[in-house]
Amino acid sequence: MNTSPLPINLTRYAWLSILAAVLTIGLKLAAYWLTNSVGLLSDALESLVNLAAAIVALIALSIAVRPADKDFTYGYSKVEFFASGFEGGMILLAAISIIASAIPRLLNPQPIEQVGLGLLISVIASGINLAVSLVLKRAGERYGSITLEADSRHLMTDVLTTVGVLIGVGLVALTGWLRLDPLIALIVAVNIIITGISLLRRSARGLMDVALPPSDLQTIQAILKPYEAQGMSFHELRTRTAAARGYVSIHILVPGEWSIQRGHDTAEQIEREIRAKMPQISVLTHVEPLEDEASWQDSLST
Repeated sequence: MNTSPLPINLTRYAWLSILAAVLTIGLKLAAYWLTNSVGLLSDALESLVNLAAAIVALIALSIAVRPADKDFTYGYSKVEFFASGFEGGMILLAAISIIASAIPRLLNPQPIEQVGLGLLISVIASGINLAVSLVLKRAGERYGSITLEADSRHLMTDVLTTVGVLIGVGLVALTGWLRLDPLIALIVAVNIIITGISLLRRSARGLMDVALPPSDLQTIQAILKPYEAQGMSFHELRTRTAAARGYVSIHILVPGEWSIQRGHDTAEQIEREIRAKMPQISVLTHVEPLEDEASWQDSLST
């Protein structure tokens, strides 16, 4: 009583992210070379981290698409949590590199050159990252891929970094206060740290088999409710997530006078209804007689 759709190959989105990283690295390094801005240098360093994270995402998505086998009977989708955790770590590394570049320049300010051309190049790079981030976000939501979602958030932090840097460089050009450049870079680093910690936390929860979100649980309970009016009951509802996949197990309590065939058919019908509403969910049911006291025992309360 457990069927589920085959995983979808999402590696094309990882290749898109890699291409964007390569393009933006070249553009941002050129902007730094033209301007000598530590803010733009920190922006370029983050794009290097983007490239590393995109490569890891490609590897993870290539593994996640493998079908279940005798060694991994539930499939490989959980590898996405490792990828998103790596992504969170890379985001923190990017923040550290920005701080390391900004502090010396804060103590020893340096002039910025060719501001106009440097900012133009950075805007182009930021536009590329923004477009790819939105594509990955939509794909991540559509296919339930935490890897694509993490990559999207990473690229969006890159966009925010660039926006902050552009503001800083522009203000330096207008005011002549050179320390604004590294100060903006430090503020951006703090924002990136918050995003990185959020991704690491979500990855850790996924590796620890966190339950499905409340909205999914409400959907399942809404499906079960009409059956309760037929004299049935349910307990031992257990759920867990594995990136794009979700797993549900439930005990179905039916009148003891029912035949085995009727109980089986009812369980199959419930599973079909859950999968129809939630295609990425794998469902396992266990039928028990209502009249047996042992049927009502909950393993979490023993």
